[in-house]
Amino acid sequence: MILIISSERDSHSMAVLDGLARVGAKAKLLDLSSFPERMQLSLTYHVGNPPDHRIRNGVNADLVLADCGVVWWRRPQSFQIHPEITNAAYRDFALSEAQEAFAGLWLTLDVFWVNQPIRDQAAARKVYQLRVAQDVGLETPVTLVTNSPEDARAFVRAHGPDRTIYKAFSATAQHWRETRLLKPEELELFDNVKFAPLIFQEYVPARVDLRITMMGEDVFAAAIHSQETSYAVDFRMDMDAGRVEAFELPSSVVERLHALMDRLGLVYGAIDMRLTPDGRYVFLEINPAGQWLFVEHRTGQPMTEAFVRLLAAHDEGRLSSQN
Repeated sequence: MILIISSERDSHSMAVLDGLARVGAKAKLLDLSSFPERMQLSLTYHVGNPPDHRIRNGVNADLVLADCGVVWWRRPQSFQIHPEITNAAYRDFALSEAQEAFAGLWLTLDVFWVNQPIRDQAAARKVYQLRVAQDVGLETPVTLVTNSPEDARAFVRAHGPDRTIYKAFSATAQHWRETRLLKPEELELFDNVKFAPLIFQEYVPARVDLRITMMGEDVFAAAIHSQETSYAVDFRMDMDAGRVEAFELPSSVVERLHALMDRLGLVYGAIDMRLTPDGRYVFLEINPAGQWLFVEHRTGQPMTEAFVRLLAAHDEGRLSSQN
C-alpha cells in the first residue's frame, strides 16, 4: 500500500491519488491534523514478535503501517490538540508528546520514502542546500546571511542596491514573503536587520527562470518567461502572466542536479534556477515539497503520470521482494 501524508486540501495529493486508482494501486491519505482529537495511535511491542503499529481514525478500518511499502511525505499537516486542554503549558506538553511519538514511528518504517522526513527537513534548509549545491559544482549567487546591519550595508555597497535582492527563510500562504529587489529608501531600515537573520544575494539577471522537477530518474525542466511578467524578480508573484514551456537542460547541468539530489538524500525535489543572458545556469533553491501542477498544465509534460509510476513501481518492487 502507498501512504500519502498530506490533506484533502492539497491538489497534488488528490491528483496522485486519482492517478494511483487508475493504475490499480492501493493508496491511502493520512491527514495528521486529525491527531489526537479524531485519530488514535497504538504502537505495540511484543517479545519475540514484530511490532504492531496501527492508526485508527474512527471511520475506516485500522491503518496497519506494516502494510505500507511506500510513503509520500507530502506537506504533512500540524497536529491539532484537543480543545478541552485550555492550559497553554499543558497544550505544549501534549503537542510535544505527539511529535515525539510520530517522529520515532517514522524512523521504524521499512518503506520507500518520498522523501524521508529527516532528509526532507534538512534539504529544505536554505543555508545547507546552497553549500551542497556548490559542492556538486552548481553556480550559486553571492550570498550573505546575517543579522548584522554593518555586514548587510557592506554587502550592498559591494554589489549596489540595484543589484541586491533580499528574502526570508520561510513564507506561508497566510504570510507571503516574496524575493525583493532592494530599494534605495530601504537602506534607512537596515538597523532592523539586527532582529532576525536575513538572506541577501546578488541579483541574478534572467533570460528565463527555470523550474526543474526531479522525480527519481525523471527530470522535467520548464522555462518560465519571468521577464514578461509584472514582477521579474520573483515569477511566483505573477505566475499567470509569463509563458511557460518545456526546456531541455544541458547534460552537465542534469548530472549536477542528480548529484545534488543524491547528496541531499531526496527522491523528489522542485528546483529553481536562472538561465542568465550570457548563458550561465545559476542555482537558487530547492523545495523538497514544491509544486508541479502549474507547470504540467501549461507545458503538457506528463509529470503526475511519472510520479504515479514512481510510487507504484516501488510499491510493487517491495511486494515482489517479500514474495
